[in-house]
This record gives sequence, structure tokens and C-alpha cells, in this order.
Amino acid sequence: MARKKSLAAQLMQAYRDAQKAKAAAARQAEAELARQARAAEREAAQRAKEEARREREHAQAWALAKKQNDRARAEEARKADQIVQDLEKREAARAKAAEQKRKAEAREKSEAERRAKQKLSEDLRREATVRTAEIEEQLDHLASVLTHRATGLHAHRLPVQKALLSGGADAMTNRVEAVLARVGYPEGLRGTWRAAFAPESRELVLEVELPGQAVVPAVAQYRYRASAPPAVVPQPRKEADTKAMYRDLVARLALRAIDEAFAVTPPELVDVVAFNGHVNAKDRATGKAIRPCLISLRAGRETFEELVLDEPELDPVQSLHYLNAIVSQHPYDLEPVRPVVTFDLAKYKLAPERDVIAGLDSRPDLVALDPIEFEHLIRRLFEKIGLKSWVTQASRDDGIDAVAINEEPLIGGLCIIQAKRTKNAVSAETVRALAGVMHDKAAAKGIVVTTAWFGKASLDFAHRTGRMELIDGRHLKALLLEHLGIDALVGLPKLPPGWETRDLT
Repeated sequence: MARKKSLAAQLMQAYRDAQKAKAAAARQAEAELARQARAAEREAAQRAKEEARREREHAQAWALAKKQNDRARAEEARKADQIVQDLEKREAARAKAAEQKRKAEAREKSEAERRAKQKLSEDLRREATVRTAEIEEQLDHLASVLTHRATGLHAHRLPVQKALLSGGADAMTNRVEAVLARVGYPEGLRGTWRAAFAPESRELVLEVELPGQAVVPAVAQYRYRASAPPAVVPQPRKEADTKAMYRDLVARLALRAIDEAFAVTPPELVDVVAFNGHVNAKDRATGKAIRPCLISLRAGRETFEELVLDEPELDPVQSLHYLNAIVSQHPYDLEPVRPVVTFDLAKYKLAPERDVIAGLDSRPDLVALDPIEFEHLIRRLFEKIGLKSWVTQASRDDGIDAVAINEEPLIGGLCIIQAKRTKNAVSAETVRALAGVMHDKAAAKGIVVTTAWFGKASLDFAHRTGRMELIDGRHLKALLLEHLGIDALVGLPKLPPGWETRDLT
């Protein structure tokens, strides 16, 4: 038992020794580990210190490099900013120069536009002046057509006389036409001329083509209009002025034609010139060609030579009235009149017309007269009585409608005359119609003259108006005998009421 305890003790002691040895080894190992740890720590500390030093050095180097880099970047930024500023300055300078150039170009353009506008304005004003001057020059040509007549026409009288002696009336008229065709006229005013000659009455008949209304400028002047855009605009002539100019022009052309006809014909051969002025036109209602006669007259050489055609104050329209011409009251409207004489243009022969009074025999029958003869007979009668400024209007029957002036200071004024060459009583409607015309024209007096008679209704109506006079065939017969020395017949088929046989014969 003791040996068993001692073994156990030995084992225990051995165990304890082993444990002690282990513990000592463990302590040595732990001390070694601690030493190693301390060495490692020292080494680590040394490495850390070295690393820290290196890091400090690296940080210092990095900081230095960064500082240098920042300095470099700052320098680059400064340089970049300087470059930008320089660029901006140059750009601003270029922009300023461009703006100045643009403004200069704009000023130059504006000035050029102003100069161009001013030049255009001046050109248009000049054009308006020139075109107005052309109108005025054209009007001067129209106004001077009578005073600027050809000279030296008397030298053709002997050749005209020789043509008559050698070739007869046709040769003479051919010679007259040839001479007059060479007479210069302003452009647009010379139409065709036809002539015929009646040796037995020493009368030369002229049929002349007058210019149309378009020869009178429809524009009074041209003016500059400062509008957008500016332009030259025509100023229309007043219609009344245009009509008056045309009436004056055709009167001047008629007087000039008659003067030239007298100038080229010997006085011993031609004592009278009959003139018919026609115009070729279009009927505005139908569009057909028409050729109305606007002026017709017979002028004796002695009477015509009383006119001073070169007198500036001469009124050609009044001159035609002085020559007892039949003038269209509205030539611009192509209102025709009846020619005092007509002739066949194809054969250049006179038609069987004759002078009104010279052609009447000792006992003419008023009812048998043709319309032209009756018209001129009535006209001569009232002119002999004292009416002036006679103007015949177009008529649709065998009578005439006319207006004349009574120059008596107290009872004078505008007088409306209507003549009826008829075998029957004049209707009351005719008398009333004349009263309407009197009212329309504000006439002082109205006269109806007839070869027949008037009924009670017509006489009563005329009496009530107090401004109308009715002249029947008996009264007309007496007036012709008193003023013209014509003892006429009134060839009515039956004796009117209240008349006697001697009133007809």
C-alpha cells in the first residue's frame, strides 16, 4: 500500500514536475514570445516611424508637388484667363469694329436710300413736269392751228385756174385737193379732204374729216404724289373743259380749211366755200361705224375776209355763228347736224341742193320745200328779225329744233324755236313738249312755226304760258314777205279752219 502510494506520489510528482516543466517552458515561450513581440513591436514601431517618416517626406513631397502643381495650374489658369481676357478684348474689339462697320454701312445705306429716294423724287417730279409740258405743248398746237397757217398759197391760184380751163371742174378740184394735201398740220389734226366745184354758182364744196375727241388730252396735268411708293399720277381734265376745247378746235379747223380754200382759188372763180366737217367714230350705243357731220356752213369770200383770223382774242366758235354756220351743240358727244350741201364723194359732183333764198322762185311753195331748204329759210327769217347766236340741234322729223338769243335788253334772252313743215295741224302735245324744253333750258321764250295751223287746245295752252308764240302758215307767209321779200305759197291740201283762199295763195 505504501509502495502503491509512493508510485502514485511519484506519478503525481512526475506529473507535477512535468507540469512545472511545461509551465516553465510555457513561461519561457511566453517570455520569448513577449520578447519577440516586443522586438516586433519595436521593429513595427521602427517601421512605423520609418513609414511615418517616409509618409511625412512623401506628404511633404506631395504637398510640395501639389503646391508646385497648384502654382503651375494657377499660373496656367492666370495665363488662360489672360488669354480669355485677351480673346474677349479682341472679340469685343472685333465686335465693336463690326458694330461700327455695320452702323457705318447702315448710315451709308440709309444715305444711299435717301439719295436714291431723293433722286427718284426728283426724277418723278421732272417726269411730271416733262409730261405736263408735253400736254401744254399739245394744247399749244391745238390752239395755234388757226394762227399758224401756211403761207404762199396764193401762188397756186393761177395753176388752179389753168386746171379748170384745161380739164374742167374735176381737174380743178383735183388740183385744189393736191395743194391742200401738202399743207402741214400738227400731228393728228389732218384728215382726208374732198372737194367739188359748181362753176355755175362759183361754189367750192369741201368735205373735211375732223379729228376725233381723243385729240384733246384727257389729262390736264401730271403731278408728283409722295406716296408709298411715290408715283406720277395724271390729273384728269374736267369733262366740261375737254368738251369746250374740242368745240373750239373743230371751229378753228373749219375756219382754217375755208381760209386755205379761198387762198388757193381765184376770186373770179370761187365766191363761196361750203364746208362740211365730219368725224369718223363708233356709235357708243351700237358699236357701229358712224360719220356724223359736226359743222356745216356756206361762207362768202367777202364776208369771210372780214374775219381777222390772226387776232388772239378771236373766238372761233363765235366766228362760226357770225358766218351762220350750223354747229353741233354737243360735238364731243357726236351730235350730228344736217349739212347745208352734200355731194357724191365717189363722183365729186354736187347733189341737187341749192341756196335757200337764191334758189327759191318768185312763188315758192313752203310745203314743197325739202327739210334743209325749209330749215335755212326759217333760220334766215329769224336772223333777219333779230335773233343771234343760232345753234341747230339734231331733229328726228322734217322740222328743226334750235336755240337762239334775242339781244333786246328788256324782252330778250334764250329763245327755243321749233319748226314743223307739215300739211296737218300741229298737235297740242308738240306745243306742250316745247314748254317742257323751255323749262329745262330756262328759256325766256318759245316759238313754234309751221306751214299748217294750230288747234284751240294749242292756242289756249300757249296763251296761258304767256311765253310762247305760235306762228301758223298764214303768219309765216306774211313774215317772209315782210322781212325777206318772198311771196310764198302754202300748198295745203285743204283749207284750214278760219283761213281764206288768199291765205294759201
